[in-house]
Amino acid sequence: MRRELKILAGIGAVFLALFHLPVQSPRFQGAVLEALTLARWYAREHVLLCLVPAFFIAGAIGVFIRREAVLRTFGPRANKALAYGVASVSGTILAVCSCTVLPMFGGIYLHGAGLGPATTFLYSGQAINALAIILTARVLGAPLGIARAVAAVVFSIAIGLLMHLVFRRGERARAAAAAPVEIAGGDEAPERSLGRVALHFLALLGILVFANVAEPSEPAGFWHAVYRAKWLLTAGAAVGLGLSLWRSFGVRPRRLALAAAAPAALALAFPERPALAFSAGAAGLVALLSTGSPELREWRDQSWGFAKQILPLLLGGVLAAGFFLGSPESRDAGIVPNAWIEALVGDSPHGWMALRGLGDAPVPAWLDAVWPLWTNAFAAVAGALMYFATLTEVPILRGLLDSGMGPGPALALLLAGPAVSLPNLLVIGSILGARKTLVFTALVVVMATVAGLAFGAAMGG
Repeated sequence: MRRELKILAGIGAVFLALFHLPVQSPRFQGAVLEALTLARWYAREHVLLCLVPAFFIAGAIGVFIRREAVLRTFGPRANKALAYGVASVSGTILAVCSCTVLPMFGGIYLHGAGLGPATTFLYSGQAINALAIILTARVLGAPLGIARAVAAVVFSIAIGLLMHLVFRRGERARAAAAAPVEIAGGDEAPERSLGRVALHFLALLGILVFANVAEPSEPAGFWHAVYRAKWLLTAGAAVGLGLSLWRSFGVRPRRLALAAAAPAALALAFPERPALAFSAGAAGLVALLSTGSPELREWRDQSWGFAKQILPLLLGGVLAAGFFLGSPESRDAGIVPNAWIEALVGDSPHGWMALRGLGDAPVPAWLDAVWPLWTNAFAAVAGALMYFATLTEVPILRGLLDSGMGPGPALALLLAGPAVSLPNLLVIGSILGARKTLVFTALVVVMATVAGLAFGAAMGG
């Protein structure tokens, strides 16, 4: 009976929501359009170039990296300094979009990594993007860039340690379950040298990183040269992957040549549309794995498993983020007016009072006293829900700062925004569970708030 009442309540809630849907409202119509616009942009810019290589990397972690190797480096019994040190600097290497880190996080966590090092990797891989930090310092000022870099590294370790502490009982159970695996010697897989495995992953990471090199603001220099050669570098990494499949996994050169023919032809025929060649290359890799050894077929299956689990949640979260907050190109088109956000993170309460029609009224003393805490907490919470594509947080913050945002809330948003988002939280919840995801999010929000308060006080704002 109770179950039927729950079903009836759910049906009633959906009915009431549809009955009162404000479909005639221009704001609502614009928010729906923004949700679809953001989803289309996400599909074009991130799914193919970011997520597809990340799924292959996550699947490869589960198949080609021995479980005991993960346990030695990141497991519950691993050397803590090594585990947290390696995990905390991972973001400087993985200069890719935040959603790309999720399949890799799932790969190492489900393969035996401890909760603490895994969540350190999860935060750092999304927050410590070296290019984003450099851009922050150049566009928003050196103090904000330095504060972002230092706080992100410290936070990644602190969040991992606190997650381990909060869920230490469950971690003990995981350690006990992992002990027989360590003694037995791990999964039954062909022996390969560490160098060959490392080169295989370097090739996969090279494809991921080079394909996603963003155009720098400067028209010359090292990063501009890398950007201009990004597809040649990506092709070189793909050649390296082919060599690895031949030398380490026994794929015949003739099959490799057949798989590479279509991407090469498309790259020469349509140099201005590299996504065509990239798609053909991904399809060729799937074909090679599908007709290869059992180990390669297992790689395909694990990659597909991550894609089935993560992709629907990410796309659903992107639709929700676009509906509520708009897309990066038009932030004020979501259901939540941009003016509200600007007023709530302003350097003083005057903007919020003016929005409510109280612009000439004196600011209450209690509101003036709690305003710094409120603005930093609101910026951290809003950042944890908003979706930021890689590097887009910097121009968005520039606009908010020009609209009166204080330096403290700016740092709070920079520390919370790129690290978590509504789409990412849905995926993290499917891997860690609701309770651990809630604690992880709370830690990010609280630490970002505290950092924003301290930085705002130091900057006098």
